[in-house]
Amino acid sequence: MADGAVKSARRALEILEVFARHRRPLALKEVLDALGYPTSSGSALMKSLVALGYLDYDRERRTYFPTMRIHVLGAWVPGVLFGDGPLLAGLEDLHARTGHTIVLAVQSDLHAQYVHVLPSPEPLQLKAPPGTLRPLARSGMGLVLLSAKSDAEVERLRRRINASGEDIAQTREALMSRVNEVRARGYAFSRNTISPGIGIIGAALPKGPFGRTFAVGVAGRVPDLEENRDEIVGALQGLIARLEMS
Repeated sequence: MADGAVKSARRALEILEVFARHRRPLALKEVLDALGYPTSSGSALMKSLVALGYLDYDRERRTYFPTMRIHVLGAWVPGVLFGDGPLLAGLEDLHARTGHTIVLAVQSDLHAQYVHVLPSPEPLQLKAPPGTLRPLARSGMGLVLLSAKSDAEVERLRRRINASGEDIAQTREALMSRVNEVRARGYAFSRNTISPGIGIIGAALPKGPFGRTFAVGVAGRVPDLEENRDEIVGALQGLIARLEMS
């Protein structure tokens, strides 16, 4: 695929993400300023999204807003991923009980990807939108996902990660030591790995749709997680037990 087509596709999605963050009609200048796009190409792309039915343009106010076509594109995903079971309600309960950011993650190639995030109102806690990627072998959520795999699967992924050059090379012994620690404890506690001062306590959930493994994490400031570790781990274990019974 030509580089220009890739760039246009990326920019179209980034424009829609700006609306997801602001959740209100936006003028062309607001969108372009948020993304740093040049006026000519940015304006042309916005007009294309209007023509395709993904954005609506209010001529009187000179603002754009997503149409229901955007909602229809992805409305089916939560039902397929989470079903009608207790997972989403359980995450909401975990959020209310801990007061921390709650993250649901799944493996995406060589990364752990956040697919659902319930943010904390605390401004100094983790700020990571759905779609965020974390290194599979170096993040707390990644280690949780690896812990649910066989040793042979972990080794295959380790070799691919090291060959990709995208992450810090690790020996088999070093990675398996961390994975086995998560298996033995039943959860991972990652501190200051990605964001200074921020940590995450995460655990694997029972197998989800299509046999996929999900990891749920409670993220916040490291001292807060340290102080409340037992309560957080207990809340995670309670969620897992409810899901296993459903």
